[in-house]
Amino acid sequence: MIKKNAVTLFIPALCEIEGLKTLMPRIDRNWVDQIIIVDGNSNDGTFEYAKDNGYEIIIQKRPGLRWAFNEGFPHIRNEYVLTFSPDGNCIPEVIPALIKKMKEETWDMIVASRFMPPAKSDDDDLITAFGNTMFSKLCSMLHGHKYYDCLNMFRIYKTKSFYDLGMDKDESYWMEKYCFTIMGIEPLLSIRSAKMQMKIAEVPSDEPKRIHGVRKLQIIRWGMAYLSQMLYEAFTNDYRIQKNNN
Repeated sequence: MIKKNAVTLFIPALCEIEGLKTLMPRIDRNWVDQIIIVDGNSNDGTFEYAKDNGYEIIIQKRPGLRWAFNEGFPHIRNEYVLTFSPDGNCIPEVIPALIKKMKEETWDMIVASRFMPPAKSDDDDLITAFGNTMFSKLCSMLHGHKYYDCLNMFRIYKTKSFYDLGMDKDESYWMEKYCFTIMGIEPLLSIRSAKMQMKIAEVPSDEPKRIHGVRKLQIIRWGMAYLSQMLYEAFTNDYRIQKNNN
């Protein structure tokens, strides 16, 4: 049973013990109705930290970011999901503002944008800054909604959109086998939300530097995969609203 007007905080984690120790105490559990941490078989104490602090913890069976979503989403009990990275790039204090805006006008999705003025990213380098800008501009041009930031994980949306837009379907990520990677879901979520003319907004939110560990971004393989996905989605009517010409 899905609880209406309630929010699940969804946190995929892989060896993020330092980030969790720093960020989770800043998250008031009263802000949301459920907190789920999906652990990708960490070996640094991430699982133990989550369990010892009473968080709902799920052990991921298949490796790769999108499998954290596939395996974790069936455990969500609420109408809205707010996805949050525990590496330090997301600011916990922005969570209440995202939830408030989501509920005030019944949006379909609100993105915490690193590039909507006056926000800025302190974690980008020249390569990632170029890639983030290029993909957001390309997504806007091809799919009909102006995005400042189409890639950020930090966002809130209706839980059912994950299934309605085919985020859980292997065929949505057919390019993985050609690019030798497992993708995230955010670019496709942005694309298909735009294609379906959903009600989307962004709020500016700075991106601090990650707290600990190494960046897991696969720049070349993910870049190729996301570019292929973005172009392919422009030429298919799957998950596109059909206008009535009568």
